[in-house]
Amino acid sequence: MKKQLVIRNESFSFLLERKTLLTTTILAILTFAAFVVSIGTGEMYISPINVIKTLFGAGEKQYELVIETFRLPRILVALLIGAALSVSGSILQGIIRNPLASPDIVGITHGASVAAVGLLTLFPTVSVFWLPPVTLIGAGVVAAIIYLLAWKDGVTPIRLVLIGVGIKEVMAAITSLLVVTSPIYLTPKVQIWITGTVYGSNWENVSVLLPWVILMLILTMMYGRTVNVLQLGDDIAAGVGSPVSRHRLILLFFSVALAGAAIAIGGAISFVGLLGPHIARKLVGPSFGGLLPVSAMVGALIVMLSDLIGRTAFSPLDLPVGIFTSAIGAPFFIYLLFKNRNQ
Repeated sequence: MKKQLVIRNESFSFLLERKTLLTTTILAILTFAAFVVSIGTGEMYISPINVIKTLFGAGEKQYELVIETFRLPRILVALLIGAALSVSGSILQGIIRNPLASPDIVGITHGASVAAVGLLTLFPTVSVFWLPPVTLIGAGVVAAIIYLLAWKDGVTPIRLVLIGVGIKEVMAAITSLLVVTSPIYLTPKVQIWITGTVYGSNWENVSVLLPWVILMLILTMMYGRTVNVLQLGDDIAAGVGSPVSRHRLILLFFSVALAGAAIAIGGAISFVGLLGPHIARKLVGPSFGGLLPVSAMVGALIVMLSDLIGRTAFSPLDLPVGIFTSAIGAPFFIYLLFKNRNQ
């Protein structure tokens, strides 16, 4: 039996690994199952059948308010944030060939946080629609600074991580300064946002996040082959006709845009951009044609399940999702640092 499927006509050709197709299908089923279970779990338990019926407009009236107003927007936001952060990390790891890279490790997340916290503290009544462009600017500026400081005849993994960690601490200090000098009534809100949470998500958040993430994911999928070429090294990529600098800049923009959008709504949720790509790579290998969709689903699962634990395991407390992603991700990052200590 062939390990690959080939789809070809006069306009295009497409090569697909059967293992990747099977893994993607299984993950899609698991993601949908986690989505349905998360919606149904809470103080009022709703069975998966009733959840599905309600989603398709055939459920009982008593479930509609709970699902459509309170739970569905929150779960959708968690799914979109997880997918965005994980794909952002995949791109970052691919274009600089660095297994330690992720938006939060190298400081991009904290750049977006400074911009968002500044907006929230200086203009507390501002509309949520302004958060994505503002966080994008903050993340983009910090990404540019880190990349320029790390450049010395190329970018080595450890140098970029060390500079990123340093910039991250500077951004964290600025964020703390903004929090301390902000009005006292804003402090709890900003502190929870810094930890990373999807608590209180509503349809306005979904309407802001959904089109942005979908557009960026589609554009990123279209550039999957480009990432594969860049992983071969700059000299080889240039030798096969790839405009290396332009493609790297475009892909870096996609990574920053996805991370910025996720942070704008969910706050500084950590380590999803590190965990998601590594798990996806173990499942389907390094080829970005299959890695990106699998990474998106793995990230969505991580955030949805972390949120489910946070709001049910310690009831009546509703703990921020960032606590659980950090609890898993921090030891994993230490392991990766130890593994790559000689590079």
